[in-house]
Amino acid sequence: MAVFPGFSPRAETHRLETAEGVSMRVVTEGAGPDVVFVPGGDQTAEAYSQQFARLSGRYRCIAYDPRGAGETTAPAPPWTMADYARDCAAVIDAFAGGRAVVTGLSLGGLVTQATAIDFPGRVRLAIPIGTAAYIDGFTRDWMQAEIDLRRAGIRLPEYFLAPHYAAYAFPAKALGDAALWAQIKESYTIRFRDRDPQDTIDQWQACLDFDCREALKTCPVPFHVIAFSEDVQTPPAMCRVVADLVPDGTFHEIAGLGHVSMVRHRPEVVAATLLEILDGA
Repeated sequence: MAVFPGFSPRAETHRLETAEGVSMRVVTEGAGPDVVFVPGGDQTAEAYSQQFARLSGRYRCIAYDPRGAGETTAPAPPWTMADYARDCAAVIDAFAGGRAVVTGLSLGGLVTQATAIDFPGRVRLAIPIGTAAYIDGFTRDWMQAEIDLRRAGIRLPEYFLAPHYAAYAFPAKALGDAALWAQIKESYTIRFRDRDPQDTIDQWQACLDFDCREALKTCPVPFHVIAFSEDVQTPPAMCRVVADLVPDGTFHEIAGLGHVSMVRHRPEVVAATLLEILDGA
């Protein structure tokens, strides 16, 4: 059973082997200007299937499984955000002719920033979502606690997975919707039950080690940073720092959404914002 709703039959799956020894599963759909979607921590390309459904009529949508998730394999960790940026650049070269819009949520937002900083010629526009220039405060303490829990060999029981993780991903009104909660409960139980704890450690540690505050100040790529008003993991103030630091930065805050609302809660709202940005770029 898929963790996220699947792609349409029009989507195509590819394999990309990089010079770094990474073997990536890449999914493409649609025609038009290229948009590369970078998944968040613990997510696969399927996290963007609902965005593909809404954008692929006007844009060529590209997503892939990042290191530490799905069907992608990579050299042994530790990994850095620079490693993730090289993977993204390889996808752009192989599937977007060397230049594309790049967008991503959470870890994907950090990868979006790192790719724009390290490979500015490949990024036409950066749209990091639920992101940070540097993770601090509650978010750092929470992520470090999750890493330390796994390093101690503790595994949360299956019945606790959805109630634990969903509270950090969705706003209260979404969790109060009985029908939506039933979907979230099933998908989050499967997602985290089958997740290798070491993969989460390696992905999340790369996020905590990343600090691009100084590099953003001279990044020539235009940024549109999207925040969600009910995001517990990356509050709007954290996202705004990114938009304020980069020379050409625009900040968007979407009301009523949580960190992962774009996956199954209100994907149409996020898609509308993305289309507005893309059509105006």
